Amino acid sequence: MAYKSLAECVSDLEKHGHLIRIKEEVDPYLEMAAIHLRVYEKQGPALLFEKVKGSPFPAVSNLFGTLERSKFIFRDTLPKVQQLVSLRNDPIKALKNPFKYAGSALSALSALPLRTPSAKRKFLKTSISQLPQIVNWPMDGGPFVTMPQVYTEDVDKPGVLNANLGMYRIQLAGNDYIQDKEIGLHYQIHRGIGVHQSKANAIGQPLKVSIFVGGPPSHPLAAVMPLPEGLSEMTFAGALGNRRFRYFYDDEGFCISADADFVITGTVYPNENKPEGPFGDHLGYYSLTHPFPLMKVHNVYHKKDAIWSFTVVGRPPQEDTSFGALIHEITGSAIPQEIHGLKEVHAVDAAGVHPLLFAIGSERYTPYLKERRPQEILTIANHILGKNQLSLAKYLFIAAKEDNEKLDTHHIEDFIRHILERIDLTRDIHFYTNTTIDTLDYSGDGLNSGSKVVIAAAGNQKRELWNYVPDGLQLANGFSKAFIATPGILVLQAEAYLSAEKTAAEIALLNMALMDQDLSGLPLIVLADDAGFTAATIDNFVWVAFTRSNPAADIYGINDFTINKHWGCKGSLIIDARKKPHHAPELVKDEEIENKVNLLAQKGGSLYGII
Repeated sequence: MAYKSLAECVSDLEKHGHLIRIKEEVDPYLEMAAIHLRVYEKQGPALLFEKVKGSPFPAVSNLFGTLERSKFIFRDTLPKVQQLVSLRNDPIKALKNPFKYAGSALSALSALPLRTPSAKRKFLKTSISQLPQIVNWPMDGGPFVTMPQVYTEDVDKPGVLNANLGMYRIQLAGNDYIQDKEIGLHYQIHRGIGVHQSKANAIGQPLKVSIFVGGPPSHPLAAVMPLPEGLSEMTFAGALGNRRFRYFYDDEGFCISADADFVITGTVYPNENKPEGPFGDHLGYYSLTHPFPLMKVHNVYHKKDAIWSFTVVGRPPQEDTSFGALIHEITGSAIPQEIHGLKEVHAVDAAGVHPLLFAIGSERYTPYLKERRPQEILTIANHILGKNQLSLAKYLFIAAKEDNEKLDTHHIEDFIRHILERIDLTRDIHFYTNTTIDTLDYSGDGLNSGSKVVIAAAGNQKRELWNYVPDGLQLANGFSKAFIATPGILVLQAEAYLSAEKTAAEIALLNMALMDQDLSGLPLIVLADDAGFTAATIDNFVWVAFTRSNPAADIYGINDFTINKHWGCKGSLIIDARKKPHHAPELVKDEEIENKVNLLAQKGGSLYGII
């Protein structure tokens, strides 16, 4: 649909039963987020909050809460946009099939941004403190914008076609920010806005930033899309929304999205930072307080009937999970096209996305051997870990496609089982130490600092995996309650982590206890604070195992060894996935707020029959 505004989208969703109204006044402090989370858990409708305490503006969330609803929103444009993305990856297709791709070429041309100076009269002014001050989690440092479109231009190549539109979180108040005059921007320096800031810093010039909220739903989606080089977010937004991205410049030279509901303008000066955070993030933990760029607010604009758009992030799956599914629908196999021999790669959402990748690649280097062994897929693994956001991964499990042509990286248990049936633990573990990991991941020993491991498997099945705890299993002191998480994986209850020194002693005792026992069907052992919870579901397992461990520090092995700098083990691999003192706290809901939400679910409440 060619929505001209967020209000048009809201109306269309409501008309077709995809949206409900929350008519009661709702507190933006925790309550709005709690409602959103409960409705998302039930895969429920989008939510329009009519009365937001302390703000004159209504708010909407969960627009993209299901893939079905996202496809409905873009029902008229998805096919041609998929062609457009495909065309940018391989322009030769257009030459070979000019009639087939004529529509895509036309889409790109008709989607070029459109300057509309007359739209300036549609905007009024307000202040930061009048916006919905939504706080998602109890320990958050203040209210955040969670569905922004952050616009910056390249000082060397100004103009909308060379601009960046990205989704970076914005802290509106709290900490040391001066109310209504300063806000915080959280982004990594390698992102588009970071490149623009570096260029502005080099010439001592403040970076102009425009933050758009709301507008047609194609705009926030464009802000998170991993687009091919040369295809601007604004052009993509026009193609996806079947409506050109409309913009103008205000009297101070800031770019304004003419279709946005809200626009915050301001400047980021070189080397001016303030503490930002904490913030409940998508790994299921808080990202802690760190210095990030400070934005000095110039103006806050809004449309007459503006609607504030927000989402809630937390332990996956959440609304950003559905965002990811929609992005996959659009981009298809874009990454495999860029890495020779790669069949597919999948960031495992249940593990917090960045901590864990699954991949399948070709293994053609050893046709002369009796059995395949990981060689080509190790080269492919290096490519993957050097690619954009994939470089943030800690764990990469990679398999050879020749071993099972039907293997799918989206089937977590099947994929892990395939790896564990084939892995040679003396040979197939490859570490990358003292390297970078995700800023939001605190399992390492410093900000952005940690390690990675590639776990590769190629060849014939080497073992049958057990789905039972062996009778008479003898454990060392400090370990108890053994559970099977999935065939081949044993989870042990362990005493709380105290120090690296104590852990070394614990592992030594566990090694001695298990070394002479038959664990051939259990190649992976995980140590956990709550073994029952960890083993209860596959989602619990991957979340605990891969968010609470730093590979080089927390991987051990029974009867391990090092030869020529290569580490391996002759018995089971061990991952210590206990909470460590330097880890960030996990996200826990507020019980009092949950009880308030329960009242809305009673007969006569807006959530009756929904949750």
